[in-house]
Amino acid sequence: MSLVKFRNKRRPLETLTTRDFFNADDFLGNRFWNSSLFLDDFWNGKSNEPALNIIEEDDKFEIELSAPGFSKNDFEVTVDNGYLNISAEKTDSKKEKEDNYTRKEFSYNSFEKRLLLPDSVKEEDVKAKYKDGILRFNLTKKEEAKQNKPKKIEIA
Repeated sequence: MSLVKFRNKRRPLETLTTRDFFNADDFLGNRFWNSSLFLDDFWNGKSNEPALNIIEEDDKFEIELSAPGFSKNDFEVTVDNGYLNISAEKTDSKKEKEDNYTRKEFSYNSFEKRLLLPDSVKEEDVKAKYKDGILRFNLTKKEEAKQNKPKKIEIA
């Protein structure tokens, strides 16, 4: 048995049509969609954006952002007009020079993420911590927004 990589067959305009009524493959001869433009990560649903988990608890929100390979100094985090703005940028270069050759390697990685904060969050109490490739945020809820335990009503 061999494993074969699954290739997503979604097309950018497929959501605008219904397969029962319109077949884009037949209409365009399947040549247009197989061009390198549509093999780009953008059209295939892939991106450089890091994975994100948002957990709501009674008194706070926790956000976990997967960003391995960065250091805490690579991040810039701001809260502005109800948005949590997260960006990171990292460059690395290595140069090795010997008598008969020179080898130079470099890499660049960056991302930006902007999250709309709910009105229930205290913007002044946002805290962040980066450890083991995970950037964690604690967002405290305002007192009036904290979920109260359900109150049981006795029926008379």
